[in-house]
Amino acid sequence: MFTELCNQIFDQSIADYHVHNSVYQPILNPYEKTTIEHLLYLKNWIDTVQWHLEDIIRDPLIDPVKALEIKRWIDKSNQERTDVVEYIDSYFLEKYKDVTPVVGASINTESPAWAVDRLSILALKIYHMREEATRTDATPAHREACQRKLDVLLEQRRDLGTAINLLLEDIDAGKKYMKVYKQMKMYNDPSLNPVLYKSASN
Repeated sequence: MFTELCNQIFDQSIADYHVHNSVYQPILNPYEKTTIEHLLYLKNWIDTVQWHLEDIIRDPLIDPVKALEIKRWIDKSNQERTDVVEYIDSYFLEKYKDVTPVVGASINTESPAWAVDRLSILALKIYHMREEATRTDATPAHREACQRKLDVLLEQRRDLGTAINLLLEDIDAGKKYMKVYKQMKMYNDPSLNPVLYKSASN
């Protein structure tokens, strides 16, 4: 199943990141650039780095200049994340391009790649909740509470994985069809963000 491949690669990416556990370490993607595996690994690596950037920026003692640097890094990361999601959707569009939707075929609320995006984030939640559930310096109450949350996250991953696989099967059978809208983020676009285009005209 496709989501089993996703989970395997996401877990691999997270484990690779935590070898050094630094937002500054470069990605070493082990998969060929032309493969879906490469995109999945890249997607999760971006998510993993951003996860830790979000932790760093919440330090109440962070230097304001450093915080601004991290905030702009997160903005850049969000754009890269969106771009990779669109690349993954392009993979699906190519894969199912010859499928003719049956009469009455419906569209899903989100594209396959945006569902995969949520699966990637779930992998990170599971990894870090498992850390909390097994922390030797935490109280038993903390570990028990985190274990209950971990159980829910694992169930959520199973359910989401099943839903994604069923969606792909329905697309393949023509019961559903893909329609992808390119993300129209405005805050990074100097022609659409009024702060940027007003400052450029001054």
